[in-house]
Amino acid sequence: MAFTSFRFIVFLVLAAAAYFLTPKRCRWVTLFVANYVFYFISGGRIFIYLLATTVTTYLATVKIGDMAAKNKIAFNEAKAELDKEGKKAWKAAFAKKKKRILIPTLLFNFGILAVLKYSGFVTENLNLLFAKIGIGTELPVFRFLLPLGISFYTFQSMGYLIDVYREKQEPERNFCKLALFISFFPQIVQGPISRFGTLAEQLFRANEFSYTRIKFGVQLMLWGALKKMVIADRAAVLVDNAFGFPETFGGTYVAAAALAYAIQIYGDFSGGIDIATGAAQIFGVTLDKNFERPYLATSIPDYWRRWHMTLGAWFRDYVFYPLSLSKFFSRLGKKCRGIFGNYIGKLIPVLIPQFIIFFLIGIWHGAEWKYIAFGCYNGTLIVLGILFEQPLQKLVKRLAIRTDCISWRIFQVLRTLILVAIGKIITRAPGVSAAKYMITSMVKNWNTDVLLEGGLLTMGLDVKDLWVLFLSCLVLLSVSLMQESGIRVRETLAKQNLYFRWVIYLGALFSLILFGVYGLNYNAADFIYRGF
Repeated sequence: MAFTSFRFIVFLVLAAAAYFLTPKRCRWVTLFVANYVFYFISGGRIFIYLLATTVTTYLATVKIGDMAAKNKIAFNEAKAELDKEGKKAWKAAFAKKKKRILIPTLLFNFGILAVLKYSGFVTENLNLLFAKIGIGTELPVFRFLLPLGISFYTFQSMGYLIDVYREKQEPERNFCKLALFISFFPQIVQGPISRFGTLAEQLFRANEFSYTRIKFGVQLMLWGALKKMVIADRAAVLVDNAFGFPETFGGTYVAAAALAYAIQIYGDFSGGIDIATGAAQIFGVTLDKNFERPYLATSIPDYWRRWHMTLGAWFRDYVFYPLSLSKFFSRLGKKCRGIFGNYIGKLIPVLIPQFIIFFLIGIWHGAEWKYIAFGCYNGTLIVLGILFEQPLQKLVKRLAIRTDCISWRIFQVLRTLILVAIGKIITRAPGVSAAKYMITSMVKNWNTDVLLEGGLLTMGLDVKDLWVLFLSCLVLLSVSLMQESGIRVRETLAKQNLYFRWVIYLGALFSLILFGVYGLNYNAADFIYRGF
């Protein structure tokens, strides 16, 4: 049931109608049923994995909550007799008890994800290693059908589990309500990854029917469909041709394909998120922001603060902080100060966890070496950016370069976009070797005559399609610049005259109908991040 399919539109209309016709106190039940109907239609019998995650998360969090309640009573009764060290020992002993519930639950659920998503990759590479060193053993390679949204719902549920463990979140004791939080259908396909504290209350309350909210939700869905079907799926034709034959297209073609892929994946992923956010808004639910105009970023760290924001926030809160603030990295930082000096030594507890995070983000994207290379590439850029931040600031000051003008901002944006596009080549190329060849070719075989002489017409798009892609990208850029300057586009449009508004609405709708990519060989279900 793809977001751009007619089936999804029908399902959404029926689900919304059922929701608002249900008595207020039972509306969350209707939404819960709609979630599982959606998931069963889309995922079939493999919804058992979603159910397994929900059951184990529920049992673990309720158990930890019960333990915390009993511990609080016992601690309050005994704390008058405990000194500072005694209180510290009490808390440490209780944390150890909670970990006996936390760790097995984490291992079970991340284990499901690891086996289904990565076991084939691991066994394939082990077999290659065995063959290379002369071991005759060959392990069987299994390929599993991935459940819909497994990476997203696993991270969301495990984030909730960790919050309960940290006692930042009270456990939800109604199983069906927890299942609703984990399986909310607009976001389960490709995010965003929400926190219980921000999403659950919106799902459980009786949201009122609101014409304005539904209108804004439909507008956002239409905008997302335009980004997906007019921009992303048109750019995909050019991208598929170039990356499908990396030896054929070199130099300037690679640069054009890298730019086209950057446009494609942004239109595809952010378009899908817009559709999900708009659909949720119809039910009175506001999802977390997942994109904030990433291609206007001025640095790689700024880019990752704007791209897939909820994934970055998840890794920051549940991986980076526990690592960087751990005793191990604290001791390591002190040792490195004595070896490398104060500046580098104090950065070590930040640099290594940062690299680990991007290594994991690379693996999260897929079970291939190119995704690991992608993670290492971004991790290296982040580490170098932090390491050389102060020296570069001093250099800029020494060269008397003005940093408060538009030319400097344009330079920063273009520099960042180039580095990001190189990373996109790594993920889109058939493999690491092909990515290396294409990047090398882009540098060595640069020929601007290719663009001037109509070379892009050999990459699958005719002149009309190129013009549609170019003009639609201009519209996307214009909207992004307005949003970057603080203009709330939907709210501003709502204040305009009726005739003007409907010219915009109908223009967007007819643009989707006329310029959207359709056809017998086209599958609108193929959102890129649906596969992650």
